[in-house]
Amino acid sequence: MTDSHTINPAATAAAARDNLGETLDALEDKLNVKKRASELAENAKRSYDENPVPWIVGATAALLAVGGLVAWAIFSDD
Repeated sequence: MTDSHTINPAATAAAARDNLGETLDALEDKLNVKKRASELAENAKRSYDENPVPWIVGATAALLAVGGLVAWAIFSDD
């Protein structure tokens, strides 16, 4: 007699292996630093190509901040 509630261990194990394989593939993709860096560079380039103004403003602000810190370090009495 077969019971509809009987668990097939082989099928359960195969499903668990498939699930584990998918999880490991997702983790590998997520932790691939080279791929993530490449995606980040592509996104930044696309963002700059679409609208360069925020990038120019940000770069100018960063340069002014660094210049201010250098001037403060040179001309302060500390």
